[in-house]
Amino acid sequence: MSHVYEERATMIAAGELQSFVPFGREHCKNHPNAVNLQLRQLQPASELWSSDGAAGLVGSLQEVTLQEREKERWQLRKGTAPDEVEYEEELYVAGNMVIWSRGSKNQASYVYKAFTVDSPVQQALWCNFTVPQSKKNVKDVVEQTVCIVQSTCVNVHSMSGKDFMSPLPFQVSALWSTKFGLLLERKNIIVDGNISPIREPLPTLFSMLHPLDEIAPVVCKSTGLFESRLQYVSDSALRVVFTCHEPSIIMTYDTQQCTHTVWTLRKATPEEQTTVLKCPDQAGPVHTPNAAPSLLSTHLRNVTRLDSPASPLHCHVLHNQSRIPASPGLHSRAHSPSISNMAALSRAHSPGIAAPSFSGAQRFNMSCHTPSPRGHSILTSPNSTLNDTALLQEMEPILPDLCIEQLWTETSAISREKGCQASKVFITSDLCENRYLCFLVESHQQLRCVKFLESNETSQLIFASVTVITAKDAAPLEDIHTMLVLEANGSLVLYTGVTRVSKVFIPGLLSPTFSVQNHQPQLSTPLENISTPARATVQHMSRLEEVGMPSPVLEVRSSSQHHESSWLEDTPFQQAAPHIHTFRDPVSNRVTLELSSGSMLRITIPEVATSELVKRCLQAIRFILPKDTAMKVLVKWYNSYNAPGGPSMHLEWNLFVTCLMTMMGYNTERLTWTRNDWGYLRCSDYHWQVSMQPALAVQGLEPVWPPGGVDNHQSALGLESSAMLFPHIPVLFYVLHLLYEDLKLDELQRSGARALVGLLQQLAKDLQLEDFIDLYWRDYPSFIKTFKEACVIDQAQMELMTWPVFLDGEAPCVFSWLSRCLRGQDVTPFPCLPGICERTKLLVLSYALYVVGDEDAISTNMLKYLSRLSAGQKKNTSDPFLRRYLWFMIISSVKPAPSSGSLAEKLVVWLTSAGFTLKDLESVPFGVALPIRDAIYQCREHPCSDWSEEVCALIGRQDLTKQAHKVTLANRKSTVGLNVMLEPPVTSEADEEEDGMTDLHPEVTGLIWSQDLRVQEVRRLLQSSRPIRVNVPHLPEVSDHEYIEEKENKLLQLCQRTMALPVGRGLFTLFSYHPVPTEPLPVPKLNLTGRAPPRNTMVDLNSGNIDVPPNMTCWPSFHNGVAAGLKIAPASQVESAWIAYNKPKSADLANEYAGFLMALGLNGHLTKLATLNIHDYLTKGHEMTSIGLLLGVSAAKLGTMDMSITRLLSIHIPALLPPTSTELDVPHSVQVAAVVGIGLIYQGTGHRHNAEVLLAEIGRPPGPEMEYCTDRESYSLAAGLALGMVCLGHGSNLIGMTDLNVPEQLYQYMVGGHRRMHAGINREKHKSPSYQIKEGDTINVDVTCPGATLALAMIYLKTNNRSVADWLKAPDTMFLLDFIKPEFLLLRTLARCLIMWDEIFPNADWVTSNVPQIIQENIGNQEQTSISEDLNMETLVQAHDYIIAGGCLAVGFRFAGSANSDAFDCLYKFARNFMQCLTTSTATVTGQYNLQTCLSMVLLAVSMVMAGSGNLKVLQLCRFFHKRTFGEMNYGFHMAHHMALGLLFLGGGRYTLSTSNSAIAALLCALYPHFPAHSTDNRYHLQALRHLAVLAAEPRLLVPVDVDTLKPCYALLDVTYRETQWYEETTVELMAPTMLPELHLLKRIKVKGPRYWELNIDISKGTQHLQSILSKDGVLYVKLRAGQLPYKDDPQGWKSLLAPNLNSRSAEVHTFKPEAISTFTSDAALVSFAEYFCRASENMKHKQETVALLSAILYECVTQEYPEMLPTHISIDQAVRTLERGDLCETFSLWQMKLVLELCESRVLTDCLLLSSEFLPVMKSSADRALDRWLCDNSHVLQAYLRRQSMNNDTDVSMLACFLVYHSIPSLKNMVASDLEGTITLKQKLTTGLLRKRGSSC
Repeated sequence: MSHVYEERATMIAAGELQSFVPFGREHCKNHPNAVNLQLRQLQPASELWSSDGAAGLVGSLQEVTLQEREKERWQLRKGTAPDEVEYEEELYVAGNMVIWSRGSKNQASYVYKAFTVDSPVQQALWCNFTVPQSKKNVKDVVEQTVCIVQSTCVNVHSMSGKDFMSPLPFQVSALWSTKFGLLLERKNIIVDGNISPIREPLPTLFSMLHPLDEIAPVVCKSTGLFESRLQYVSDSALRVVFTCHEPSIIMTYDTQQCTHTVWTLRKATPEEQTTVLKCPDQAGPVHTPNAAPSLLSTHLRNVTRLDSPASPLHCHVLHNQSRIPASPGLHSRAHSPSISNMAALSRAHSPGIAAPSFSGAQRFNMSCHTPSPRGHSILTSPNSTLNDTALLQEMEPILPDLCIEQLWTETSAISREKGCQASKVFITSDLCENRYLCFLVESHQQLRCVKFLESNETSQLIFASVTVITAKDAAPLEDIHTMLVLEANGSLVLYTGVTRVSKVFIPGLLSPTFSVQNHQPQLSTPLENISTPARATVQHMSRLEEVGMPSPVLEVRSSSQHHESSWLEDTPFQQAAPHIHTFRDPVSNRVTLELSSGSMLRITIPEVATSELVKRCLQAIRFILPKDTAMKVLVKWYNSYNAPGGPSMHLEWNLFVTCLMTMMGYNTERLTWTRNDWGYLRCSDYHWQVSMQPALAVQGLEPVWPPGGVDNHQSALGLESSAMLFPHIPVLFYVLHLLYEDLKLDELQRSGARALVGLLQQLAKDLQLEDFIDLYWRDYPSFIKTFKEACVIDQAQMELMTWPVFLDGEAPCVFSWLSRCLRGQDVTPFPCLPGICERTKLLVLSYALYVVGDEDAISTNMLKYLSRLSAGQKKNTSDPFLRRYLWFMIISSVKPAPSSGSLAEKLVVWLTSAGFTLKDLESVPFGVALPIRDAIYQCREHPCSDWSEEVCALIGRQDLTKQAHKVTLANRKSTVGLNVMLEPPVTSEADEEEDGMTDLHPEVTGLIWSQDLRVQEVRRLLQSSRPIRVNVPHLPEVSDHEYIEEKENKLLQLCQRTMALPVGRGLFTLFSYHPVPTEPLPVPKLNLTGRAPPRNTMVDLNSGNIDVPPNMTCWPSFHNGVAAGLKIAPASQVESAWIAYNKPKSADLANEYAGFLMALGLNGHLTKLATLNIHDYLTKGHEMTSIGLLLGVSAAKLGTMDMSITRLLSIHIPALLPPTSTELDVPHSVQVAAVVGIGLIYQGTGHRHNAEVLLAEIGRPPGPEMEYCTDRESYSLAAGLALGMVCLGHGSNLIGMTDLNVPEQLYQYMVGGHRRMHAGINREKHKSPSYQIKEGDTINVDVTCPGATLALAMIYLKTNNRSVADWLKAPDTMFLLDFIKPEFLLLRTLARCLIMWDEIFPNADWVTSNVPQIIQENIGNQEQTSISEDLNMETLVQAHDYIIAGGCLAVGFRFAGSANSDAFDCLYKFARNFMQCLTTSTATVTGQYNLQTCLSMVLLAVSMVMAGSGNLKVLQLCRFFHKRTFGEMNYGFHMAHHMALGLLFLGGGRYTLSTSNSAIAALLCALYPHFPAHSTDNRYHLQALRHLAVLAAEPRLLVPVDVDTLKPCYALLDVTYRETQWYEETTVELMAPTMLPELHLLKRIKVKGPRYWELNIDISKGTQHLQSILSKDGVLYVKLRAGQLPYKDDPQGWKSLLAPNLNSRSAEVHTFKPEAISTFTSDAALVSFAEYFCRASENMKHKQETVALLSAILYECVTQEYPEMLPTHISIDQAVRTLERGDLCETFSLWQMKLVLELCESRVLTDCLLLSSEFLPVMKSSADRALDRWLCDNSHVLQAYLRRQSMNNDTDVSMLACFLVYHSIPSLKNMVASDLEGTITLKQKLTTGLLRKRGSSC
């Protein structure tokens, strides 16, 4: 700091002087703003381009900016970056520009954001808006914004990038930022003209809580003598002068009463809102009932033409005419207006349309921003808006958001003159944390400071006394709790609160009143405290001359070039010398001085203390002393520390000690150790090391002291009992001792403890506290013995001191307290200073919890272990409030830990909640830290999966930290997961044609299927974007034309397959892609061309040679669009705009886009599509788009009963429309989609009305007239499926539907019978019969049966309701079998099994048990016996095959996604059987088509069971069917086979099927066993429903990812199943990445060792944690243990470094080479340690054993996985070596060693970290040996100590202290206390015992 030496006593020097120019001004010059442009236009071109054109330009620029400069404004504030770096932010306004810049001490200023607006900026300010969150426990989001005020609107720009524009409904005089948002003050426009009758005033203060919120008036609550009253703030005389965020208050000034008032600002309560709306005019003058509202509304809504300015009814309402003089407290003169007709707008409208609605803008328009010719702002007169009164009722009132409540008003005693409005208001706090609200009244040159405190009961502020300081200006310095005041005479003075600290001296700037003559008077003024005794001043003054600084005269001459005489004359300076004019922009401890010359200087006021130690001592002193005394101490210290030319850093402590002891009454000049120069050397580390060995040099230096000085001192050293701190010496000594104990617990503060011990030792000696002296001597034996001096305090003086109770007990020593805990002895509560000795508190409670084992230590039993010290400000500690307050201070930072779990777990969780981190742990001494490390190690071995990120970081499990971090990020944009880690695969040229399957994660699939290329094979089978190979042999007899036709026919056959592929591809690539929002989704094209070998000629279907069905590609391209859309993962960011952006330009791609929309619904993104767009798509009337959109929206809103979607669907279903509604022409397939949509929306809700309509729709007859005649089957099926979904799983519990007889009606639909009359609203429609189909009055079972069967299956799903299941049994007689379609038997069997869910078993016997007796008997023996004539063999065989297929499908549903091996074997066997049947003779009996259908269903069943597993056998079956393109293989069969292939590799192996009710319903819709015959066939089942299978998919792949490499890897898992009725609780071992079973079946998952750190995921508590992992790509982070290789590199575990010779431990150490360390650990510190310490260097003493020891330590730490124990091992080794050498100068390391040994001896911990090695016993015996050896030779030293004789030899003294500490021998005082109890004294016991020991060891 640039100090200039000045007189020391009363001045402090400001530092870091620099001239200040707002950064924005510089930036504006270069900004291409309007100023520069005007300039260009003004100047003639010639001048611009002349030789000195540039200079001319610059000159004129300066002129312009000079005019601008008057308008420029700026403000500064403190900003904090995330990494705790402080910087200053500047907001600069000039013209139309606002520049926001940032800069800090070590970084130049830079522009953060610059804004240019259309009209001049009136004001710019920072403001924080709170956006309330809908969820309860989520914290509100705070939007940090900058608000730019123009005359008509406010622009709000948030830091997150949102921009808003809020129009202003009236002219604003000022905006204020508050805790809740913006406060707007309306401009008060006073117009001349006749005063009309008294009327309601309008509100003047408004609030805006968010830029999208309505501007609302503020209400005020003023408390009178008798009642409190509530009204709008409508007093035009009230001006806001200040707002504050914390506390939330505002200050106003009343221009008429000339008083300042402070109000608290808070949200208005609902009661207040209603009150103020109910009674619009409480105290106002009497009105005609209608007058006020109408007049008010007139002014509020100024819509019509402007009236003449002379209109009598002018602006009189705006300022309150009816001034009734009254006391300001009552505020009775302010009337509350009626604002009953202000409407509230919600935040609903989007930022894009922020213009207010009609009811918003005009209500406030007091002025329309159009000045009249006479310059007035004009208001309309009431007669122009007569119709307004009619509108009154419709307007809804604006509710006030904020309320101000009066807290304090200036008393009238303080002057009441006009114009005493505060020009500057701020809040400051003093060094003792009192807070003041200060306001500067410039006209009176007064700074009025009002002290306020927060009351405890309510959060209200209590305003106390007012202090007036005369001042021209003032500025607060928050960081150092002071304020700078500019006095009337121009000098700068520093105040803390209202206490004057000192003058501030600014180097290079002389204060106007400063001259040679007034040095002396300044010294003697009573306000400034003189910090050093007289001698010191002289010393310093003389030092000035020695240094040879320039004299003040030179200084003046250089700065202001004055004549010398003016300096010598005793006159103030002439005005030419720049003096300080005002302050501005205070930020932390910096402030800008504005000089009279117009230039600005930025200065820094120094801090109270820079060294951490001094800061903490001051904290302790402030805590314990009464406030006024503490304040004096702090002020005195501040002055002595910051005097010009103050101390350098290392002298700060010495200065502090001198200052403190002087205040205690010591004569520091005569205490040798506090002399600054020598004292520093004598306390220095060097002196310590030298004084260990009796070095001659030091003794030679002794005589340098003043001759005979020591003796004189001895005689006269006493204390001045009148000193300020004299009575408080014992208390201060005690708090400083507690601070010392706290410093001992921090390795980084040890030097501080050593510095503090000198002061404590002196005080302990003088207070004659033996205990403490002994304690310090034991801690620092070699230092303390050099203390010779003691000051005599006689008895009379002793009695003047206040002796606290706590000094009577024994000296608190934190190490011995912890050691007692470890030894299991009783402990007394340890004293603690709340808020100062936090480390003591944490460690004491940790030991209480973990070592003592008291679980309540950290909650209810805290007082057992900690005693709190009461603060000195209050003498009476019995005051319950204070007691509660102090206790609260201790408890506040302690959150109770969750109850479950071990002590270790509790400790770790509690430490984390107290903010303790690994970094803190490193600074805890190694002995003290060991129990905590042990707890951490235990938790690291067996962690809990749901701990927070901080806990995982503390226990050092990066894998868990990463996992926890990912889970907490889940709410935000979810880009986590594999797609982040994996680079997109490099595609070869051949792949360039997009096949839509490039986005699978090769790193994962490569781990799951590492042995073969099955994924590539699946891609080859499912690709549809390349031409097909059409291989037709050219026979000689075939003509060319016929050959071409043949090729094209073959191609048409192959295209049936190609068109069916996308359905499978959609399942295969499910959710594998995160789209880029700026690019459209790539959709692979459906390629229906071929290439004919050998010449590779093109074969095309469009040549016209053969007939191609029309619209053949409609549905295939729809499926292709779905497949492309299904790639998008649900976690992607998809916006409405992006969906619309994908819309294709060409009409032929509309079908693809329709599919894309449906896919977006299936993955949940369609909810983001704006309603406007949905409407837009539906009105186009494109059939496919409507189908895709309706199904998509319904799937996205599955089971939500969403009303808007219901309406959307109802329009497309005639049955849901009222009978009188217009007949809409809705295509049939759209109706089918809408019906299924109803099912999806109401899934599982049991909604009565929809169920009734759907039940009727199943049996809907054809008609009326020509309607509803084709594809009736698909509609009936859809109605059945929808009914099933609405009542899904409800069984017989259908509430309120008994009258509908749902099951009976469905049974009738299934078996046929007489049709019931149509009840309900739609019976009119069915009166006229169909013109095409004559059905009569019986039910057409062929239409209704499938829907009814599946509806029954879904309603009774898993209910095991046998009576309903029996309805569905296959008939047992030939007669009945003839009546039923064979494929309906498949459905019935499936439905029956789904109802009897628990009876499905995965074996062939169970499947065949579904076949009726008659079929079983006759199928088996058709060869042997003659078949009777009445048996139709064909019927029997077909029925048999279909029932078997139904049974297989049921097994598929029951075991979907389970990969159950029994189910797989059973189904695979049936599939092979069917395949054999295809080739045998029975195929003719059954029919190829039927066999093929059954086979397809069995194939689908087996792929459902193996979903996502990629089973090879199933893949081979699918490939076999892929190649069959002849015979009966049509489009539908191909679709079935490729769906099976897609399910087998669902989502690239990351997804599998669920068996939840919802999933089964979706699968029933998707796998309906009747596949389309050709690509346009929707007769029996709508093709689009095939994709609903996606709703059954769930992610269950767990992928271990190595946390260090971020690559997927293999890891062993133990998966434990819960117990069920079929099996016991079992555990299976799986190698992940693996598909997990369904989560509800599991109990826990565990990552097994030995290669990876163990990790338990307990699912019995709940599955949310595991679900969140699986939903984010299933990434489970794992961490490799040291020395282990991943399974990929070392499958058998033979290459690991730990594998060889594990038996011979000794060999292990020798074989360990330092080079090998890198394979164990990548920690740079450990690798370096191995390199530098584990290799023998040339000049190392005893190098062999040292290297061997260090290598062994390193090896053990690394292999046992606690590298953090390495420093502990080394420290123990060092401690023992120093002990052996006998040169321990402090016993600190020995204490730690002792704690370690006690920890390991106490059986508190089951296995201590260090017990696993032989290291500790060896170290212990070395230490024991060294001390025993010393005792043998020096027992006389111990005896001398016990007899209290003085000792001389340094080494002996040190070793004695070590001996006493190591053997826990109590201090003499405590020994004497225990003497009284026994007859033999402890001393004798000790001496005899130790001598005996000595004898034995000798």
